[in-house]
Amino acid sequence: MTHKITSFIIAETEPRVGAPQRGEPTTVVSGKSAPHYFAKTVPSQLIVGVEKVSIAGREIEITAKTYGPDTILVEGTLEVPDIFAEDVWSIKDKLKEVCYDFARRQNAKDEPAEEYTLYQISGYHGDPGKIVAQKAVRIVGLLKSEKLELDPKEIEYSLSFQFKYGRGDLVIVDWDGAFAFDQEGEFGETLELLELANYQLLRYRILDMQLDDKIKTVSKLSMADKRHWRLWRSSDISAEFRGLIKTRSQAIAQFEALERDIKLIGDWYSARLYDLLSKKFRLDGWRQAVREKMDSLRDIYTIASENLGMSRHQRLELIQIWAFFVLQIGWFLLIILEFFYFSSQ
Repeated sequence: MTHKITSFIIAETEPRVGAPQRGEPTTVVSGKSAPHYFAKTVPSQLIVGVEKVSIAGREIEITAKTYGPDTILVEGTLEVPDIFAEDVWSIKDKLKEVCYDFARRQNAKDEPAEEYTLYQISGYHGDPGKIVAQKAVRIVGLLKSEKLELDPKEIEYSLSFQFKYGRGDLVIVDWDGAFAFDQEGEFGETLELLELANYQLLRYRILDMQLDDKIKTVSKLSMADKRHWRLWRSSDISAEFRGLIKTRSQAIAQFEALERDIKLIGDWYSARLYDLLSKKFRLDGWRQAVREKMDSLRDIYTIASENLGMSRHQRLELIQIWAFFVLQIGWFLLIILEFFYFSSQ
């Protein structure tokens, strides 16, 4: 049997103004049936850098890819003698460490980021379920990055998130990692879907944080308006809300397009595995949380506009009132000056 470990991290990058997106597109070869348009329905990965490093006495390649101009993915794969050995923990940690180091040199931020590990077993005979039954405790421990002895019910629950497509393959997914069994060693499509699900999770996290910041900003503007009567306060709120709408439109359009295209694949291997990953990563929950925050922010803006903001017509009316008072004061001063002038004659 052949045992391999692939670790990858996906992180947001610092913006590079005016820098064009360059790189070679990746190619995934799969032995499983898939519609001809699958490669065009998911965000493409562009290879932007390759680096050779030494881990556990072996030289491997660390590859940097991009998802668009603002997200980087760094991955590395290492073949190990025994994936269930004790030193696998330290090997995995070292693999992640070199991935993070390479990502930072590619202008990546430390946070927010997602990290994940795919454990791969190939070259076996028969049903991989037998291997799972024999190594269940070890498999779940690696999936959860947990050295603590787990309860049998927890092990059973973790192993329930699995997907079997062919008689000789099996994928078990968890929050921190996945185990993939394939007799022929064709893991490219599985790895790409794992990266895609983590990418979407990262984008939801980023949008969620952006919405939190927008809510705090608009709330502060509203509170400031109560303390300070300013004619331009509604324009401040409007500017913030316009920025929010731009952010929301770009992010939501991207997510909706991704989900729409994934659904077009139907019940093929890719769509069914992606559906399992969505459930495990609770992407529906993140999507709902984002929508609720969008609604909350919209309500805050509406209340602020109605109770604190002033329309252009109201501003003009206020200016007219102040101009009228200034004019009255001017006439009053003129009358007083005329009175003193004629009194002195």
